[in-house]
Amino acid sequence: MLLNPFDLNDRQRGQLSAYYEFLRAENEKYNLTAITERNEVYIKHFYDSLAAAFFIDFTKIESLCDIGSGGGLPVIPLKIAFPHLRITLIEPTGKKMNFLKELCRLLDLGDIEFVNGRAEDFGRERREYYDAVTARAVAALPVLLELAIPLLKVSGMFIAYKGSNYRGEVKAAVSALKKLAAVINDVCEYQLPEGMGDRAIIRIRKLRTTDRTYPRPYSQIKKKSL
Repeated sequence: MLLNPFDLNDRQRGQLSAYYEFLRAENEKYNLTAITERNEVYIKHFYDSLAAAFFIDFTKIESLCDIGSGGGLPVIPLKIAFPHLRITLIEPTGKKMNFLKELCRLLDLGDIEFVNGRAEDFGRERREYYDAVTARAVAALPVLLELAIPLLKVSGMFIAYKGSNYRGEVKAAVSALKKLAAVINDVCEYQLPEGMGDRAIIRIRKLRTTDRTYPRPYSQIKKKSL
């Protein structure tokens, strides 16, 4: 019932159920999430991840890169709902990458590339490549922009998942947007079912090729964001 708005078939629902069981079983080993109760996982993780489909036509996206994939959110629910997507998972922590590989094998998900490294390093290697980039619960928006925008094709979209306190991050990101030649298309606000919180998806469009200065080494990004 919770996921009815996303028109999932029986196989997709079964994959999400298997995802939940594997997440719960492996969570203590990998420290993936503080949320483990089934209803909460389905709303705060799965529903929230899929909510981007209310505002974005994923059938028109072919390649997607996820920064800081951790427990696979939002990218694995999106891959389940839109199997055609070619996915790259970037996760610097080896244990979490092992979890992601096992999860994708369990769910029989194909067209997935696993990058056990840092987004700023990968962004210098694979520039202007992806139709879309996602990030959820990773870093503040000014930092995320420097990691995400170089990976995007011109006119590609960065999909930033944020909580209800996103406005301060948007104000802080004005300089970064200008330097990275990107613009916020809009902010899509929504409520999770059963009163479990307010969320927002910030849709950011890349306007032109990114200056090769970016992304900088993470030590510089962390010391002073753009």
